[in-house]
This record gives sequence, structure tokens and C-alpha cells, in this order.
Amino acid sequence: MSAPQPDPDRRWPHSVYGLGSEPDPRFSFANERTFLAWIRTGLGFLVSGVGIATLADLNPELGVEAHLAAVLLIACGVVSAVGAMSRWMRNERAMRLNQPLSTSPILALMAGGLVLIALLGLVLVAVG
Repeated sequence: MSAPQPDPDRRWPHSVYGLGSEPDPRFSFANERTFLAWIRTGLGFLVSGVGIATLADLNPELGVEAHLAAVLLIACGVVSAVGAMSRWMRNERAMRLNQPLSTSPILALMAGGLVLIALLGLVLVAVG
């Protein structure tokens, strides 16, 4: 006898749980841990951006570069959170349909954002 399947109508998002069959729970838990790691990364970006913005407001000498770095960090946090959710959904759906997992352009986007932030940091250190 197999265990009863959860009612897909009661689980959200329906576009994920309404498809295919239940994957091995270990894979779903691993997908969830990856999602949470991206969320933690996004929170780190947000906190850093808010911190830099606060310091820039307290010290007018920091200038526009600090505000730009803060905006980029906050944007990276938002992109990380949105990317985490979309990546989790794509991977969970693929596992349920027994399809290969897809890649994500978010990795290159985040790396590019970090390079821009690092360059701004170098400018701030060189000017300061």
C-alpha cells in the first residue's frame, strides 16, 4: 500500500503542485534549502544596502557613489528573492514532471551586480 497523496488543490502554488507526481522528499528538501540560501543572500544584500544608505545620509562626504552602491545592493537583494522563488518553482516543477533541471541567468546577473558594487567600493576607498 502506498501512502495517501496530499490534495494538490490545497497546496500553493498550484502551478507547481498541480503537476506530475511527488518527487523523492530529499530532493524537495534540497530544493527548499537552496531557496532559503538565496533568501538569506538577498537579506544580506538588503541589510548591506540599507546600512550604506544610512551611513551616506549621516556623512555627506560619501557622495553619490555610496548611494549608488546602496541602490545596487538593495536591487541585488530584490533580484535574489525573486530569483529564489522562480528558481524553486522551476526546479520543483521539473522534478515533479521527471524533467532535467534548468539553469538560471540569475547567477550571472548577481555576479555582474557584485562586480559593479566592488568597483564602486574601490572608488569610495580611493576617494576617501
